Amino acid sequence: MSSPAAPAVTPVDLHSARSVLGRSASRVVRTGRTLPFSDPRHLEASRWLVDEAWLLDAQAYEEWLDLLADDIHYLMPVRVTTALGAGYDTSPGMAHFDEDKYSLSRRVARFLTEHAWTEDPPSRLRHHLSNVRTFATAEEDHLIVDSAVLLFRNRGDVHEGSFISAGREDLLRNTADGWKLARRTIMVDDSVMRMQNLAIFL
Repeated sequence: MSSPAAPAVTPVDLHSARSVLGRSASRVVRTGRTLPFSDPRHLEASRWLVDEAWLLDAQAYEEWLDLLADDIHYLMPVRVTTALGAGYDTSPGMAHFDEDKYSLSRRVARFLTEHAWTEDPPSRLRHHLSNVRTFATAEEDHLIVDSAVLLFRNRGDVHEGSFISAGREDLLRNTADGWKLARRTIMVDDSVMRMQNLAIFL
């Protein structure tokens, strides 16, 4: 049984091109069908995602920054509920995250100060990954990686934990220093976020 063909339009066409911070992001897109699970590139991408999730759970954000390409665009559009056939499901010009490497580094730097009240004491985090699919691109040193992520977050001793469910499209670039995240588009499954804040990364 053959895998389904990749869609002709990917999130970078719909979102990064419209963002000021995304204008310098790579426009590399997927080609062909999904790579077999036995393909070494798929195994490398899956391992990279698991290692990244561990860093995010451990809140080792300075190490996480080292996994990001200098031209990264990190985007999480605001989802909206629209009629079937409307042709869009995000709010134009609005995003929970719309970041480049510099703005992400400033977020991380703030965590290390006494002013990061939303994360002092820190949250307890767990990223659960599934549905990993990899695609080749026209550039040999790039891969497109789709994944589903479920984030559990709890903080303090009174309030119940909260969840975020999302799909991600990542662009991974193979460099002399290993794989780097060159683009991430996060499509959250809620139109109204239930978390009190988003002082975390997905």
